[in-house]
Amino acid sequence: MPDDSAPKPGHFLPGGEGETPPDPAAPPGSTPLSGPSLRTGTSLGGTPLQGGSNPLSAPTPRLGASTPAGPPQLSGSRLGPPKPDDPAAAAFKARYSPEPIPFMPKKRSKALIAGIVVGVLVVVGGGVAGAVKVLSSYDDFVANPMGTPSVKTTDDQAGSDEPTAKPTPDLVVQKENKLYAIGKLAPAGCKEPAYRPTSKENVKAYYQALLICMNKAWEPAVRKAGFDFHPPKLIMFDDGQETACGVQEKVSSYCDADGGSVAMPWEDLEDDYRHNSALARVDMADSLGYVYGVHIQNLTGIFDASESIGDTAPNAAAKLEQDRRQALQATCLSAVFLGAEKATFPIRGQLLQQWNWRSKNSGDENTEDKVRDHGSRKSVELWMTRGFSTTNPSACNTFVAAANQVS
Repeated sequence: MPDDSAPKPGHFLPGGEGETPPDPAAPPGSTPLSGPSLRTGTSLGGTPLQGGSNPLSAPTPRLGASTPAGPPQLSGSRLGPPKPDDPAAAAFKARYSPEPIPFMPKKRSKALIAGIVVGVLVVVGGGVAGAVKVLSSYDDFVANPMGTPSVKTTDDQAGSDEPTAKPTPDLVVQKENKLYAIGKLAPAGCKEPAYRPTSKENVKAYYQALLICMNKAWEPAVRKAGFDFHPPKLIMFDDGQETACGVQEKVSSYCDADGGSVAMPWEDLEDDYRHNSALARVDMADSLGYVYGVHIQNLTGIFDASESIGDTAPNAAAKLEQDRRQALQATCLSAVFLGAEKATFPIRGQLLQQWNWRSKNSGDENTEDKVRDHGSRKSVELWMTRGFSTTNPSACNTFVAAANQVS
């Protein structure tokens, strides 16, 4: 008696009797075959099968009247794989197992790629340029609604009115001036001028000759310190005469007129020379050396720095102390010159005795008005001795000295 449960011809096709229908709740492609396994061979599409337990790759359609319209329905029965030109198998494969469309990348030539890159750059560059132009025009319009083009400033023009260098503080100019670092003043071989103060012409000739030698000695020193040099002008005046330095009376003075001028008296020197020739000779050299020392301060910035500090002094006593420091330095620089030239301008014998006496008797105590603006006798002697013995401007830094040394 035949076995009704045995598969019938054609039932190896999907949907035949003996196969459990798929679970509609299961995800597509996950329903395994529950009926008899397909034998090892080929699938409907002719693809080799590695075993009879491979799952279907798509839901198995039901055969019958409920099958939706579409490709030709599967029909008939056969044993083994379908023929290659079987229309039912082709229809099934076309609908449920289509061949994948292969990806074929398009090839572009290098010239085309370069053209695309250049095109992109042109577009981007044009967009940036256009944006800059639009923004610039917008800024101009906002600044000037009439549309007048604004003036563009360059980096060199921007901030051209601002100072490019920082000023050196006055205290630094005073206390750390490069003049103090030049070493000893080199001798210039200066000799005492042979003119004696017996007339205005002789006094003028004396000062002119000594000025030439002072210029020769101090110019290398000033330039070594990094400053420009120019000689001072000589002014010879009568008592009460109006000069470029103002009305002058009896005493030598310095002013910055014409780049620096030394104003020198002459009328009392004839009598002084008759009474004490050695002291008169010392006084002439020392007085010109003093105002020349102020000229050195002017060339190196020390004079202006001292004046500025004095102008902002908190009280009269502080202002006078600043004046004394400045005057005592000029006194010391005068002695530096004479000490450097002692081999050819000898301060010895009677001249040395009178020079020592003058150093001890030239303080503010000896003046008629007693104003404490040039230093006491003790302080004058101290700085004259320092300058003469060391011949070095660094010994004349009165601005770092203790207050009792500039009294």
